[in-house]
Amino acid sequence: MKNSRLMILAILLLAGILITQLNQIPNLNKQLVQAKVTLKQAKASSKKSQTITLSQQSQQDHVSKSTKMVTSFVKTFSNQPTSSYPETLKGLASQKVINELTQTFAPSVTFSDKDHYEVPIVAIKNAWGSDLEYLVIAKSDVQSVAYTITYDTDGKLVTDISRLTLKGAFDNEK
Repeated sequence: MKNSRLMILAILLLAGILITQLNQIPNLNKQLVQAKVTLKQAKASSKKSQTITLSQQSQQDHVSKSTKMVTSFVKTFSNQPTSSYPETLKGLASQKVINELTQTFAPSVTFSDKDHYEVPIVAIKNAWGSDLEYLVIAKSDVQSVAYTITYDTDGKLVTDISRLTLKGAFDNEK
């Protein structure tokens, strides 16, 4: 008899625990739904931040490659005779820029065979959009020349160039 009473007590205790647990199922379901929503939001947020990071990295790579191209362009036209511009600048600049350099800039800047121009400064004026704007200074032992250059990242060409006057530290023309 004592065993049967203990058995009944254990059954009642287990039934009480079971009923309590069954009553908590709706609360657990609500918590599960909320956890799924939170997880979905976290994944969306993570994906968005990854996209932003990748687009910034992509823009930095874009600007870095474009800066190298602009530097190469300035070194090429600064250290070549104007008669070779149509051949040497093809693929680096638009025909408009090649014509401008040949007809307008070259006579106003002394490019002698003995001068060798370095490009110590290539600074970005505007890095947004497909057209990047640069401020470039080409410097030799005799003179320094500054340009504003527009580089089209889609066409991978210099599309505009204008010469600037220099004042101050880079004004070492004799």
